[in-house]
Amino acid sequence: MYTEPGLETEHLSLSIQDVPLLKNISFTLPRGQVLGILGPNGAGKTTLLKQLAGETTRNASLSGAVYWQEDNVRQIPLQEKARRIAFVNQLNDSVFALTLFQVVRMGLLPHQPLFAMPVKDDDRKVLAALQRVGLKEKSRQTFSTLSGGEQQRGLIARAMLQRASLLLLDEPVNHLDVFYQHDILGLLRTLSQEQNLTAVMSLHDLNLAAAYCDQLLILDDGSLQAFGAPREILSESLLERVFGLPCLVRHEEHGTRVDFCPSPISAPQPGGPE
Repeated sequence: MYTEPGLETEHLSLSIQDVPLLKNISFTLPRGQVLGILGPNGAGKTTLLKQLAGETTRNASLSGAVYWQEDNVRQIPLQEKARRIAFVNQLNDSVFALTLFQVVRMGLLPHQPLFAMPVKDDDRKVLAALQRVGLKEKSRQTFSTLSGGEQQRGLIARAMLQRASLLLLDEPVNHLDVFYQHDILGLLRTLSQEQNLTAVMSLHDLNLAAAYCDQLLILDDGSLQAFGAPREILSESLLERVFGLPCLVRHEEHGTRVDFCPSPISAPQPGGPE
């Protein structure tokens, strides 16, 4: 069965001032799948996402390569890359003075000639993207006045408008309440199935990752610890080693559930200090 080329890394390593941040990472993700990147703080999740996007890191020593649909991401021309790869990363202060509508409209720029004048159909596309993430009624609100979760949903709407086939997201549900965590991840899952979109995101919640991701990649100290389907790789021994806490992993009919079980605080002994 033919599998359309997707995302591939080959022996990707990155060091800054002789400090290794990524160590010999190789994996292949078919197009149209959702990948969750997991790991403790400082594991290298954001660094890996930036390298998948082909970003340049100052004073870095880089080896290996990243390919999207068989093209080296560092060799794709910028305009073409903007049409093929969208990166929803940490917020940029430069957008705070703009309205939400203006921020989301930036997603159209890679598909328009330089100095193109706005047309009415552009407005319709922007409002449709905002409707999809539940923010249409706030389209004229200044971006800086939105909550952290609303800002994040706005950036995802901008990426959707960009129509890229590879979507990279750095902690996309970090500031969202439970409803919008599931809503956004469900939307990304739907886009992957209906539009052959490939989504790669860093996540902290293992249960959300297991519920919405086709594949998981677990990092620790810049090294790839496991890559594969949630049911195949999530194990108590692996997670306890990576996250430093005992846990229970249950593979059930409807998915995988992980519960961390920190040791309870010891009760005071009789006659001892309270």
